[in-house]
Amino acid sequence: MNAGIALIGGRGYVGETLLQLLQTHPGMELAWVASRSLAGRSINSVYPDLRSDMTFESVTPQMASEKQADVVVLALPNDMASQYVNRLNPTQKIIDLSADYRFDGNWAYGLPERNRQKIRDAIRVSNPGCYATAMQLALAPLLNDICRPPVVFGVSGYSGAGRSPSARNDPDRIRNNLQPYSLNGHVHESEVSHHLRQQTYFLPHVAEFFRGISITLSVDLVRETSAKELLDIFRAHYADEALIEILDEIPEIGNVTQATTALIGGFSVDKRDARHVCLVACIDNLLKGAASQALQNMNLMLGFDELAGIATGTE
Repeated sequence: MNAGIALIGGRGYVGETLLQLLQTHPGMELAWVASRSLAGRSINSVYPDLRSDMTFESVTPQMASEKQADVVVLALPNDMASQYVNRLNPTQKIIDLSADYRFDGNWAYGLPERNRQKIRDAIRVSNPGCYATAMQLALAPLLNDICRPPVVFGVSGYSGAGRSPSARNDPDRIRNNLQPYSLNGHVHESEVSHHLRQQTYFLPHVAEFFRGISITLSVDLVRETSAKELLDIFRAHYADEALIEILDEIPEIGNVTQATTALIGGFSVDKRDARHVCLVACIDNLLKGAASQALQNMNLMLGFDELAGIATGTE
């Protein structure tokens, strides 16, 4: 029998993407799906590319506690997860896609490349943020050599702002535009600094393309290095990671659209000071930055192959 997955919050882009992944998973199936705004409508009437005729339900926290699922996925806006978490059975496996539990030591932090065993053993998993995923993957191999807070310039497609109307997904405002926002204290800045135990500064922007993230990192090291040495360090660090690809060249967003793989490359060393380096990382914010990473975590929690249902590689 397949494992049953419940999704609370099926209206957003991440919820839609997770539904797409679940319909081809060899060992999981959708047990039920909840969305107040879509209640009473079938999945395939809302998302014609999906073949399921299951109906969206309006499920209160009390109702959720009475329904069955092997894993409950919460795809809700920030500050809403606790109303469900507090009602669900303490033994119920949960993956939360919001920022609500990313700083809670009682929850496993769901970045498989750094916390694989903790996720396997966990009942509660907090999925990382999209920008935070890219930043941590790009900084992790350098952690022992960083001498001051890295600075990260990030650009995301407007799907990262969600479906609810805002300045960051307003077609008129983002057309032919690059919009800076939350330039100090962005939640993903705090998230990365917390989990890497390395203060990091982050400058997020949104552009008019739909999906994908590109981050450019400026990092000062305690010792001199070379582009070749950086390439070798990163390839060795991620040698066993199927969803991380290390490149000589600078990765671009077009290389990761619809891909579950993170690309890291473009290693550059300042000729004036060989301790100062730059690099670039790209991910699809809806996949490795959210839904396919959640599926990695579900696979680990349920004892499946970590990559079950996850296509690897890039175009």
